[in-house]
Amino acid sequence: MAGGVAEAVVNAVARPRRLLYVVSLFPCWSETFIVREISALIDAGVDVRILSLKPVSEALLQPDAARLLDRVRHPAQSLPPRAALAAPLVTAAMLLRLTVALWRHPQALAKSFVALARGLGQIDWVREFDPDLIHAHWATYPSTVAWALAQALHKPFGFTCHAHDIFSEDQLLREKIERAAVPVTISRFNVDWLAAHATPAARRRLRIVHCGVALTELPYRPDGREADLILAVGRLDPIKGFDVLIEALALLARSGRSFRCRLIGDGPQRAALQAHIARHGLQAMVTLCGALPQTRVREALYAAAVFVLPSVVCADGNRDGIPLGLMEAMAAGTPVLSTTVSGIPELIRDGEDGVLVAPRDPAALAEALGRALDAPEESARRTAAARARIEQSFDARREADKLLALFTEACRAA
Repeated sequence: MAGGVAEAVVNAVARPRRLLYVVSLFPCWSETFIVREISALIDAGVDVRILSLKPVSEALLQPDAARLLDRVRHPAQSLPPRAALAAPLVTAAMLLRLTVALWRHPQALAKSFVALARGLGQIDWVREFDPDLIHAHWATYPSTVAWALAQALHKPFGFTCHAHDIFSEDQLLREKIERAAVPVTISRFNVDWLAAHATPAARRRLRIVHCGVALTELPYRPDGREADLILAVGRLDPIKGFDVLIEALALLARSGRSFRCRLIGDGPQRAALQAHIARHGLQAMVTLCGALPQTRVREALYAAAVFVLPSVVCADGNRDGIPLGLMEAMAAGTPVLSTTVSGIPELIRDGEDGVLVAPRDPAALAEALGRALDAPEESARRTAAARARIEQSFDARREADKLLALFTEACRAA
């Protein structure tokens, strides 16, 4: 008993009081998981500040993110780049590392240089805040900045890697995994991929902390669905496979089936997808809704007969991690349909709490969509298991507690 009490006291003392998060852009419509993670840490009593390396460009601001704005530091508030001279050796060493690693990729190198200047330009503000640990989301330039700031200020650092930052970009990934006090990723698939492609140490050092959903905001309501409504939500990016979805919907339409599909989100593929819809004559059936407030996304989630996200692997290796949209649909009681890409099978067990098909297979996707619309009772039977899956392994607060335990361990060892 005495040993347990002593350990609890040590953990309480070592638990971080102040954390700095480094991100590329805050707030970001498609990265609500970061908002939830930070909010949960604040609720746990940690003072969290956020260094955003890009100025806000979001037209749509979610309420949860709005409540964190007074904790955010943006480049517009930064000191001139000469402030980086406060850590000249760190700056020079990091610039050299980046140049050696990225000289074949001039665009990534330029972005990293700019981000490093912006981040180190905030060094006086970071020093005044005096974080116990510096953590970044994404293994690209946000983690480079976190690492540099941590070196300059003699602090431990960590980062969470997700998808594009490991599958299609490698910015000092091996070194970051080996040197970070808290290297984290979001799936077992990522751990195995990194161990095979980046560093054997990944399997030993990386810890899995899922991006989760706020269960209190998503009550389980499987009933009251619109029988013909197909819903897709996500950034309009090639990795989401929405072009494959449109091909599948064209097959459904040619078979004489009646349906409506709403696609919520925005991104670089919007014009191409709109043209794709027109080529197939689907304008009356498929609606690109753009980015919508979270309240309207939730309304659509509770109305849909099925939620579909046909993720693919792109030519450069880029792909999804474990999409948050699928988690939210499962929590809400909406039947889900996706593909066997990346970590998605760790979330959806095919036939048990959702349906999975091979990526880039419009015929298989159309068949699965048809079954979901024709046999809603079969789909509904899976939703209770899906909700239980989210409660067990993808609860945002529980995952934030796991992350805080890792931060505490790192601070105790520092």
